[in-house]
Amino acid sequence: MRTFFTGESCKEVNPNALNPQSWLQVERGKLPKLSSQSSSSPIESLIKVSQPPILPFFKPTDYVEVLAQIHEELESCPPQEQSNLFLLQYQVFRGLGDVKLMRRSLRSAWQRAKTVHEKIIFGAWLKYEKQGEELVADLLTASGKCEKEFGPIDVEAHISSDINISSQERVSMIRNHTSQCVIFRIGDEKIICDRQKISELSAPFHAMLKGCFRESLSETIDLSENNISPSGMRAISTFSLTGSLLEVPPNLLLEILVFANKYCCERLKQACDRRLASLVSSREDALELMEYTLDENSAVLAASCLQVLLRDILDCLSDNRVVELFIHANRQQLAVMVGPGLFALFCFLSEVSMNINSSSDTTARFLERLVDFAENDKQRLLAFHQLGCVRFLRKEYDEAYCLFERAVNAGHIYSVVGLARLNSIKGEKFLSYEKISSVISSVTPLGWMYQERSLYCDNDLRWKDLEKATQLDPTLVYPFMYRAASSMKTENVQGALTEINRILGFKLSLECLELRFFICLVLEDYKAALRDVQAILTLCPSYRMFEGRVAASQLCTLVREHVGHWTTADCWARLYDCWSAVDDIESLSVIYQMLESDAAKGVLYFRQSLLLLRLNCPEAAMRSLQLAWRHASSEHERLVYEGWILYDTGHYEEGLQKAEESISIKRSFEAYFLKAYALADSSTDSSCSSTVISLLEDALRCPSDNLRKGQALNNLGSVYVDCGKLDLAADCYIKALKIQHTRAHQGLARVHYLKNDKAAAYKEMTNLIEKAKNNASAYEKRSEYGDRELTKADLEMVTRLDPLRVYPYRYRAAVLMDNHKEEEAIAELSRAIAFKADLHLLHLRAAFHEHKGDVIRALRDCRAALSVDPNHQEMLELHCRVNSHEP
Repeated sequence: MRTFFTGESCKEVNPNALNPQSWLQVERGKLPKLSSQSSSSPIESLIKVSQPPILPFFKPTDYVEVLAQIHEELESCPPQEQSNLFLLQYQVFRGLGDVKLMRRSLRSAWQRAKTVHEKIIFGAWLKYEKQGEELVADLLTASGKCEKEFGPIDVEAHISSDINISSQERVSMIRNHTSQCVIFRIGDEKIICDRQKISELSAPFHAMLKGCFRESLSETIDLSENNISPSGMRAISTFSLTGSLLEVPPNLLLEILVFANKYCCERLKQACDRRLASLVSSREDALELMEYTLDENSAVLAASCLQVLLRDILDCLSDNRVVELFIHANRQQLAVMVGPGLFALFCFLSEVSMNINSSSDTTARFLERLVDFAENDKQRLLAFHQLGCVRFLRKEYDEAYCLFERAVNAGHIYSVVGLARLNSIKGEKFLSYEKISSVISSVTPLGWMYQERSLYCDNDLRWKDLEKATQLDPTLVYPFMYRAASSMKTENVQGALTEINRILGFKLSLECLELRFFICLVLEDYKAALRDVQAILTLCPSYRMFEGRVAASQLCTLVREHVGHWTTADCWARLYDCWSAVDDIESLSVIYQMLESDAAKGVLYFRQSLLLLRLNCPEAAMRSLQLAWRHASSEHERLVYEGWILYDTGHYEEGLQKAEESISIKRSFEAYFLKAYALADSSTDSSCSSTVISLLEDALRCPSDNLRKGQALNNLGSVYVDCGKLDLAADCYIKALKIQHTRAHQGLARVHYLKNDKAAAYKEMTNLIEKAKNNASAYEKRSEYGDRELTKADLEMVTRLDPLRVYPYRYRAAVLMDNHKEEEAIAELSRAIAFKADLHLLHLRAAFHEHKGDVIRALRDCRAALSVDPNHQEMLELHCRVNSHEP
C-alpha cells in the first residue's frame, strides 16, 4: 500500500509552531542543550516518533500455515473458486510486504478467473499495480510484440451467445409456413414485416402472430403504446430477416433493447447487448449505458461498461457518479454488473480508495460494502479489520472497537492492536497492556506483539519489549526510531546515530532517513543532513517532513545554504569515492546534486537507477531509468535506455534487439554492455560465453568513465571464472581494483579460492570489508574462506548488519542438523521465516521435518514454499515425496 495509517499520537500541530529556517540558522557551537529544552522546543519537535501505524492488512500469526492451507485448497477446489483463493494469497503477501509475490498472486487470480467479470477486475487491478510501466508496453508494441496480458479483453468473446429456443419456436421453424406479411402501426406510420420471421423472435410474438390470439388473424397490429418508434420497428424487422444490427445507431439500440426485454426476444436482446457493448469507449458511455444495463439485465454490456470504468480507476474514483454507482447499486444490480466477483471488486475499489485517502467517506463506504459481500471467515476478518482501521482514522472509536472485536472473533489476532489503541485512548493503558500480554502468552509471539505492548509500559519494560520486538522481527522500524529518539533526549547523540544507522544498513526507510536528517542537524553535520534529504527526494520527490507540514525539497534548499558549493569536478570526485566505498546512499545524494546542474542528465539518471536497484528500490529505479530515457541526448543513447527498461522488466530478447539497434547507429560502451547482459540472460546456449566475453571487450574499448569500466572488468572476470580461465579473470579483477572498483576484491577472492589458496581469498575479502561501508555481503562471502569458528563469527556479523540475508540462518541450521540438534536447527530457520517468506528457508525446514519423520509439518512447509514459487523443481520433488507419505 502506498500510504499508511498514521498512529494516534500524531497530533495536529500549528504549522507555525516550528520554523525550520530559524533552526537551520542557529550559530555553530551555540546549540541549546537538549536537557534544557521545553516540550515545545525545536529539538523536541524534530526528534519525535509517532506510534507505529495500525496496518490495514491481513496479518495471520502463522502465515506459513495459511499459505499451506490455501495451496491445499487450490489442489482440490472447483475451478471457479481458485481466483478467490489467489486473492486471499495476495492479501497474505500484502501483509508480508512482498510486492513481487503480491503481483504474482494477482496474476494467478487473473489467469484462473472463470468469469469475464473476474477477468476484468483482476486485469484492471494488475494494470493499477503496474502504474509507471506504461512505457514498457509501448516499447513492446514498437518491437512487434504486443503485450496482451492485462489489456482490455474482448467481452463478447468471453460470454456465451447460446440462445435457448422454445419448443414452440422450433415447431414454427420446422413447419416452414409460407411467408405472410403483417403490418405494425406506430402512430401514423406503418411498418410491413414478415409474420413468420417476427414470430420466430420470441414465444410472446409467436403466440400473438401464430397462436390463438386475434392478432394472429389481423393484418394490421397497433404497437403505438409499446414505447417503440417506427425507426426502431424497422430495425427489428431488418434484424428478423438478416440477424444483424450493424447499421443501427446507438439511440435506437437502447430503444430496441428495452423492447426486446419486454417481449422476451432473446436473440434480438443479445444482438443488441453485444452491439452496444462494442460501442462503449469512454467513462461517459459507460455511465450512460450502465443504467440501461442494470434495468434490462444486459450481461455483455454490463461487463463492457465495468471494464471501461475499472481500467481508468484513478480518474473514475474522482468522479462522484462512478462512486455513487458502485456504492448504491443493490445486490441484484451488482450481480448483473460483476457476476460472482463482488468481494474481489470491492477489495480492489477499497485498496485504490485507501491509497488515495485512507479516511475518506468513499473509502469507508466501499469497505462497508466489502463487509456486506464477504462470504467466509477469512474474507470477513479482512473486511472487518480494514473498516476498523478506517473508522479509527476517522475517530469513530465506538464503531472501530466493534469492528476490531469482530475481526478478532473471526480469527484475526492482529486486530487486537486496534482494541489496545482504543483502550489506551480511553485512558485504560493497563487494559491495553493486559490484552497484548494475553495474546503473547496464547500463541507463538511475533515482533509486532512486543512492539505494541511497549506502548503501554514505561522505562525498562518498554526497552525490554522493544529489544524483543527487534529480535523477533528486525524489519519493524518503530523500535529503532524510538531507541534513537530516546538517546537524543538523554543527549546521547552518537548513540542515536548508531541506532538509526543499524536499520538503514539493511532497510532503506524514508522515516528513518528523516530521523537521521534531524539527528545530523543536532550534530550540525549539514553535509550529512543534506545527504539524507537528497536521498529522500530521490526515493520520493513529493515527500513531506515535519509530520507532513514541510516539503522535503524546501528543507533541502535551506540545508544547502550551510554546505559549501561543489563544482561538477568536485561531484565526480566525490562520486568516485562513494562508489569505491560502496556507500550507495551518499552516491545517491551526489547524483541528486549533479542533476541540479547542467550536466548530461540521461547518464546521471541511469547511474541513479543502478544505485536504486542495488538498494532494493525497483519502483524508484524504474522511474529513474525512464527519466534517463526522457533526457537521452541522442538516438543511440535513448535506444540503450529502452533496452535496459525492457531488460529490467524481464524482456531480454527485446532488450538485446534495442542494444543491436543502438550499436548500428554508434558503437558505445553502454550498448555493448547491455548486449552482453541481455545475451547472457536470453540465451539458453552455454557456448554464448565467448560472445559475451567479446562484447565486454568491445565495451571496454569504447569511451566511458572508470565507474562503468570497473563494472565491465568485474563482469568480464566473472565470465572468465565460469569458463575456467582463472588467470585472465584475475587480470580483469586487478585492473578493476586499480580504478577503484572495490567490489572486484570479491571476484579476486573467488579466483584465489579456486586456486586452492583459501588464506589469500580470506585476506582479499578482508580488504573489501575494510573499504566497503555497507559490508554485510562481504562478511557473508568471506565466511566461505575461513575455518568453522571464523565462518561462524562472520555469519553472526552478517546477521547483525543485515538480518534479512538468509544464508547465515541456513548455514547455522545446517551445522546444528549435522550435530544432531534437530530442534535447534528448525528453531534457527523458524527465527527468520517468522519475518521473511523465503523459499530456501522453507525448503530446508521442510527437509528437516521430513528427516525427523514429521510428515504434517514437512507438508505444510512444502505447500507454503510452493505458494512462494510454484515452479521450483526441487521443491516440487520434495512435496511429491512427502505427500506420498501423508497418512
